[in-house]
Amino acid sequence: MRNEFKVSGKIQEQPGEPTGEPSSRPGWDGYFMNIANVVATRSTCLRRQVGSIVVKDKRILCSGYNGAPAGLKHCFETGCLRDEQGIPSGQRHELCRGLHAEQNAIIQAAMHGTAIRGAICYVTHQPCSLCAKMLINAGIKKVIFQGEYPDPLALALFAEAGVELVHYRP
Repeated sequence: MRNEFKVSGKIQEQPGEPTGEPSSRPGWDGYFMNIANVVATRSTCLRRQVGSIVVKDKRILCSGYNGAPAGLKHCFETGCLRDEQGIPSGQRHELCRGLHAEQNAIIQAAMHGTAIRGAICYVTHQPCSLCAKMLINAGIKKVIFQGEYPDPLALALFAEAGVELVHYRP
């Protein structure tokens, strides 16, 4: 049985912004999205490399990438249970040994006593519904994402919570 979620909000489409500066200098959103993409290079997930940074007042507060919890074997060492069982992307998150990039960013902020309420989350892919709920409860006011992810419930949750969602296109 397939669930359908009605999204009452709207996703803004945002192309890379002109800055009035030399063309090699990115605007703030491009700058922060570039950093999120670099953070994603630390990912140990076999399926998708995701990076996330949380920014407030043009200052980076924390970052995270997807992978196994600290001190545990990485997925490239153990294999991917979801791949082995043929589980499609966006389903059965509980069978994954890894944490998502947004979850790791929130955890890093908490571990270091950094308040993120009212901040913006830049993430390389649209957050899933689990991360959407965490970002909402953490007080994130805006999410700027680059790649798509098949989770309409996440979109509905962000809309209901009034979190601004922006699809960044370089």
